[in-house]
Amino acid sequence: MRVHALLGALCIALIASCSQTQQQAPVKDDPLDKQPSHISYNVHVTFLDSASKKAVLQSAVARVWEEKQETTMGDTVMVDFYSQSSQKRLARLTSDSALVDDRTKNMTAIGHVYVWSDSSRTSLTTTRLNWDSQRSKLYSTEYVKIISPSETIEGQGFESDQYLTNYRIFRVRGVHR
Repeated sequence: MRVHALLGALCIALIASCSQTQQQAPVKDDPLDKQPSHISYNVHVTFLDSASKKAVLQSAVARVWEEKQETTMGDTVMVDFYSQSSQKRLARLTSDSALVDDRTKNMTAIGHVYVWSDSSRTSLTTTRLNWDSQRSKLYSTEYVKIISPSETIEGQGFESDQYLTNYRIFRVRGVHR
């Protein structure tokens, strides 16, 4: 009888200490709060401007974060930029991943970023590039290298139209002809 009483008291003490420990432990974030609202595969998104095709984005996977109003994309991202008048593709951007602001439709390309202009036969490489959807502009504050048929230019930061036909490089490091 004495053993049962001792075991009962020990169980009550353990339960009491467990409940105290639980109350003192910090509350951890719910892992489901860190999950995207939606995940889509083989994504194709068309950006329109006055019913004309402005750009087409493709990605292997897209994760929509509704609370942040962001979409992250990975496993290679490709964006084709089109002429408003002829609807021909004029440039292509590829990157390892991208982040799209769902409110503004602006995109940040991240990783091995490469842009090729069909019309000017010019290429750009960098590690991070922003696309302003409203202004149809590309820009970066990172190191960039632009190779055109007539020259190779390197610098820190740049801005351009989305077709790489009219660009400016800041803090030029080298020009090779």
